[in-house]
Amino acid sequence: MTANNKLAVVAVGGNSLIRDKNHESIPDQSREAAITAHHIAEMIATGWNVVMTHGTGPQVGFILRRSELALEEVPPVPMDYADADLQGGIGYMFLKALYNEFRMRRIDRKAVAIITQTLVDRNDPAFADPSKPIGSHMDEQTARRLASRQGWVVKEDTGRGWRRVVPSPLPKTIVELAAINALARSGFVVIACGGGGIPVVEDEEGNLTGVEAVIDKDLASSLLARGIGADLLMVSTGVEKVAINFNRPGQQWLDRMTVAEAKRHFADNQFDKGSMGPKIQAVIEFLEGGGRMGLITNPPNIGRALAGKTGTFIVREGVPSFTFHN
Repeated sequence: MTANNKLAVVAVGGNSLIRDKNHESIPDQSREAAITAHHIAEMIATGWNVVMTHGTGPQVGFILRRSELALEEVPPVPMDYADADLQGGIGYMFLKALYNEFRMRRIDRKAVAIITQTLVDRNDPAFADPSKPIGSHMDEQTARRLASRQGWVVKEDTGRGWRRVVPSPLPKTIVELAAINALARSGFVVIACGGGGIPVVEDEEGNLTGVEAVIDKDLASSLLARGIGADLLMVSTGVEKVAINFNRPGQQWLDRMTVAEAKRHFADNQFDKGSMGPKIQAVIEFLEGGGRMGLITNPPNIGRALAGKTGTFIVREGVPSFTFHN
């Protein structure tokens, strides 16, 4: 085990498991998980301790669609149970892939997946204004019928039909934080906070109850990274580097940003609120909470980025960087 090595949280997007519309099956996703595991194993081979988090956005949609189609036959699947289901299913994909990578590379490491609950404030304003679309697109008549029958909130997704919407409250606490920290610092590769964690609220007596909501995976990953004192928060996404003026005249790829520069670009709406924005926000919160460095890149470039050859690094002013490879 490598109890004294540097600790990283690597946040992998749920979309990274789906290559395209023709490769959405579970075997297809498992093959993509193996590709991502290959790149993360390269990182682990250099001595890093790693906690992996992953998104579940498309996969939650699949589960809920299956539930919708079966409403006449079986009770619907609550969202917190769908989240737990996916943490187990996608966690299994990565466990198997990492086991095979470690065996092939003769790396003496073991991975473990933890079903993770994320505490949110039951008075979070998001509960009063659900806005996160989930599940399939429907015509208005079907949407309103299901809303009446299931107690859903539905809204029009302009030009694409109607969809169910749920709250997206801010993560406050990772319930299983101590266990994740202990395992990671003992050298286990931990897979946790799938889909941002299962959203739960606390009652007056301190008991937990699951809620129908979605937690941003990157913000939860940032909270986790701060909680376990990680050295690095790496957000794995669909692009090699972050850009300003993305897909516009004057597009500029960025090798490095300070927190102040990242906050300025964020305030100037340089980062799309539905994609890069939460990733930048997550890294900013990590660094302002004491983290040493943030890195954004795509899975094939994880190794090169850790060698300082690509990716976008985000750093705190005046804080020295560290050597990535041991």
